[in-house]
Formats: sequence, C-alpha cells, structure tokens
Amino acid sequence: EVHLVESGGGLVQAGGSLTLSCTASGFTLDESAIAWFRQASGKEREGVLCYTRSRLSIYYEDSAKGRFTISIDNAKNTVYLRMNNLKPEDTAVYYCAVQTEGVCTGGTRRYSYWGQGTQVTVSS
Repeated sequence: EVHLVESGGGLVQAGGSLTLSCTASGFTLDESAIAWFRQASGKEREGVLCYTRSRLSIYYEDSAKGRFTISIDNAKNTVYLRMNNLKPEDTAVYYCAVQTEGVCTGGTRRYSYWGQGTQVTVSS
C-alpha cells in the first residue's frame, strides 16, 4: 500500500526556517516527480515547487524562489522542503504529492499520491 507521510510543520516567527519531510512507503521515489503544494485557509490548493525525475526544481510560486529548496534522500525514500525567511503569507497546510510519470505540473490533477498535509504557521 502506498503512503506519503509528512512531518516538520509548526509555528515559526517571520524570518525563521522550517524543513518539511515527506517519506514514501510502498514505492520508491526514484522515477517520480515530487511536488509541494500548499493550501491557505479559504483558498485553493496551489503548487509551490516540484522536483522533476531528473531532479530539476520548477517553481510555481514566485515568492518561493530564493527561499524554498527541495531535496531528496533516496536511501530514506524521503523528500524535503527547506523553507527559509518565512513570511506570514506562507501560512498554509503543506502537502507533498507524487507524479509517477516523472512530469511536474502546477495543477493537482496529475498527481497520483498525496500526503496528509502538515500545518505551517508563520507569525508576524
């Protein structure tokens, strides 16, 4: 059975940092594209950035450029989202998602598996 389990969310002050983790079980991430989405209260889920099969980063949220980075530890079958210089507008539930064909898209439709989400709250 396939699972994605996220962790690492929490409350942080503006300017602080967090690292979110997304660990996969039931399959390996090697050939997949892995994306991070977020959904603020009352808003639609939006793509933040994605890691292609060839491990290039594609940013869908301009404000994340220069602050957020994605990385993967294949041995742990875990992908990470490092978020620096956090801002109150980054407050949202963050989700990891896997696209098993290895292709990144900014929309939610083509992602096969989703994590349960982890809350990130940035105080001003």
